[in-house]
Amino acid sequence: MNAPTSNFTAPPTSSSQVATTLRIISYTSFTFIVYLSIGLPLAVLPPYVHLGMGYSAVFAGMVIGIQYIATFISRPWAGRISDRDGAKVAVLWGMGMCVASGALLLGADLLRTMPLVSITTLIASRLALGVGESLGSTGSTLWGISAVGQEHTARVIGFNGISTYGAIALGAPLGVILEGRWGLQSIGVLTIAICAASLMLAAFKQSIPAVLGEALSFKSVLKRVAAHGTALALGGVGYSVLATFVTLFYTSRHWNGAALCLTCFGIAYVFVRILFIHSIPRFGGFPVAIVSLAVESLGTLILWLSHSPWVASVAAALTGFGFSLVFPAIGVEAVQQVPEQNRGTALGVYTGFSDVSFFLVGPAAGAVISVFGYASAFLFALICVIAALGIVLVLARRGTIRLS
Repeated sequence: MNAPTSNFTAPPTSSSQVATTLRIISYTSFTFIVYLSIGLPLAVLPPYVHLGMGYSAVFAGMVIGIQYIATFISRPWAGRISDRDGAKVAVLWGMGMCVASGALLLGADLLRTMPLVSITTLIASRLALGVGESLGSTGSTLWGISAVGQEHTARVIGFNGISTYGAIALGAPLGVILEGRWGLQSIGVLTIAICAASLMLAAFKQSIPAVLGEALSFKSVLKRVAAHGTALALGGVGYSVLATFVTLFYTSRHWNGAALCLTCFGIAYVFVRILFIHSIPRFGGFPVAIVSLAVESLGTLILWLSHSPWVASVAAALTGFGFSLVFPAIGVEAVQQVPEQNRGTALGVYTGFSDVSFFLVGPAAGAVISVFGYASAFLFALICVIAALGIVLVLARRGTIRLS
């Protein structure tokens, strides 16, 4: 493998790395708050809507899923705001929408004696949270990149991912505890408090002026990053299938320890993000993505063929090990396809592909399971990840890097 043709700087000293990392975290912390707000009601709302309010399980799923539709639709808009008005403005709007979401969630519970008004308010809360997610996460990522420099793009995207998954992992069980002790209102109050505090913190942070220049059309940006986004969407199927169906897979085999399987995935994911994120600026995005997707393919293959829970746990760890750097590695190459003044839009479009993936994988894999059984979901994931690997190989050979 030859060195990438892109201009990468020499590794910084240890002290400067620590300083840069702390600065990056100061921006990705806004992503953490956004996804903590998402995680808090995640495990609470389905039973609240289905069992508490008496709506069907399908409708309860729609109430959850509508947030992701709002996120997907507003991603390009969030990118445009970041490019045109500055990333700080996007973060401020994002935190404001999350505050509104918390207030609407509180209102939905207070109005539960009026079911129609309550469910309408709850849906409005989910829509506001979806828009807040796209504005807050896109803005904080671009803000961090602008503050520490383009050479640290992979690290910013990497820590943004840690903030995302870490916040959801913390928020979901915390939300269950809060709802069990003080009701859904407590989640709304906590969401308002943490997002309002973050809004104030963001308001006092120094803004980075937007880069002036001609803005590409959305169609042009989409065309430039569509292949990268498709690879991301397909590469994320392994995680989506594991997170959605591993419990049912274990149950079908009469195994215990599905939670441990997910824990193994999470530990491997965070371990690689922290220790190997520097491999992207060193070797280039595509080489790292190729290795990552190959490892993820191996993990999903073993999951499909697993004959015991410990084998499945090892396979889940391999899947997490591989998937960890897929988003930042391909993302680095995606944002390089557009001028600097359009990178917020590119990030929004690129990330939107993962939203589509997470939204569609459940029904698609569910249809496969209904015909071929639970293990077939991992074969479906394997095919998707191999397809992602193929796309990345084609992109790499087009000239961004040369493979020998």
